[in-house]
Amino acid sequence: MENETCRPRIRIRIVFGAEEMIGPGKAELLERIDRCGSIAAAGREMGMSYKRAWQLIGTLNAMFRAPLVDSTRGGPGGGGAVLTEAGRTVLSLYRAFEDEAAEAGAAQLSELRMLLRDIPHGK
Repeated sequence: MENETCRPRIRIRIVFGAEEMIGPGKAELLERIDRCGSIAAAGREMGMSYKRAWQLIGTLNAMFRAPLVDSTRGGPGGGGAVLTEAGRTVLSLYRAFEDEAAEAGAAQLSELRMLLRDIPHGK
């Protein structure tokens, strides 16, 4: 198995303000909510507390003109959450930005990798 240093990757956080940012964690949470249909389930999959997942979604929903996640409370039929059109757009734009940055910086990443110290067995 290839160790982490063999394949450099870019992790981008876009900062809009002191408390307004989106990065890999929030993007992953959005993707998991889209797949699971639940904020709680998405948070569990990430090893994140229910409270933390809700806080992050609250922050994201407050950052943008339209909410990124629409949720319904639990009850007899159970609750759930879905990405809104705005949520899908923000996630898509963020992932496209990551891809373009990685492509644009591929040569520099390769050169940086060549300068790394050899670490036996990934330790």
